[in-house]
Amino acid sequence: MPAIQFQLNGAAMAVDVDPDQILLDVLRSRLGVNSAHFGCGAGECGACYVMIDGRAMASCDMPMWSVAGKDVITVEGLGTVEQPHALQRAFVCEQAMQCGYCVSGILISAAALLKRNPSPTEAEVRAVLDCNLCRCGSHNRMVRAVLRAASEMATS
Repeated sequence: MPAIQFQLNGAAMAVDVDPDQILLDVLRSRLGVNSAHFGCGAGECGACYVMIDGRAMASCDMPMWSVAGKDVITVEGLGTVEQPHALQRAFVCEQAMQCGYCVSGILISAAALLKRNPSPTEAEVRAVLDCNLCRCGSHNRMVRAVLRAASEMATS
């Protein structure tokens, strides 16, 4: 069985796994990428979202064969501690996290939105984040953070 090749956060990967193994499992157990979390296991809560070719997608029900040749971005690929992405800075400034379990998926959803629409309206941000469940009740701060990041990105 040939290795599955894809890009992960800008680095070429070749992973020798069963093609039906789930991307989330490979990220966490084989590649040490822990930002995507297991939530519902059905692709409905958003805790496991990663960006695949610019779209936020659930990694908990995505077989590895489906990412062959694709570009996969996790929160680790958005920015670094030294140079955080505008979204990461805005989430800190707006205090838009509490427990943090859902935040990586929300950051990925927001990054995918800003990639295709750099100046979203509040309604557009809310519609995109509606696919991400947060039990802490931080959605209003998260929406403000996404709008803040969009504004910052537009001026830089």
